[in-house]
Order: sequence, then C-alpha cells, then structure tokens
Amino acid sequence: MGNAFGMIPSLEPDEWSNDACRGYVIMAMEDCGFSKKDIRRVVGQLYDVFGLNSVEDAKEKYLSSPY
Repeated sequence: MGNAFGMIPSLEPDEWSNDACRGYVIMAMEDCGFSKKDIRRVVGQLYDVFGLNSVEDAKEKYLSSPY
C-alpha cells in the first residue's frame, strides 16, 4: 500500500506534525536568507494559522496560490 498522503515518500502519517511543518518553514526561510526576527514572526503566526484552519484549508490555499 502506498503512502496515504501521497506527498512525502516514506513518511508515515504518524510522523507528521505541526512541529515538523514549522521545521520545514524554518529551514526554507534560513536557506532564503530571512532574518531571525522574520523567522520568529512567521513561526509564531503558524500557531494561529494551525489553530484556525484545517489541513484541507491549507491544501486548497496552496493549490490555488501563485506559489
């Protein structure tokens, strides 16, 4: 049986977490040269975003975004 998520090879569903997502965001922002202040601001905002939106909301936002 394949990965139920279909997005991250070999990642089991119980391995995913909001903290893993925050880590990906931190790594990407560091790689792009964002300041520590800006990274802290975005990571802090993620707490609100995770609480107010479902995974499906986030997926739809990504799929309909220009990014």
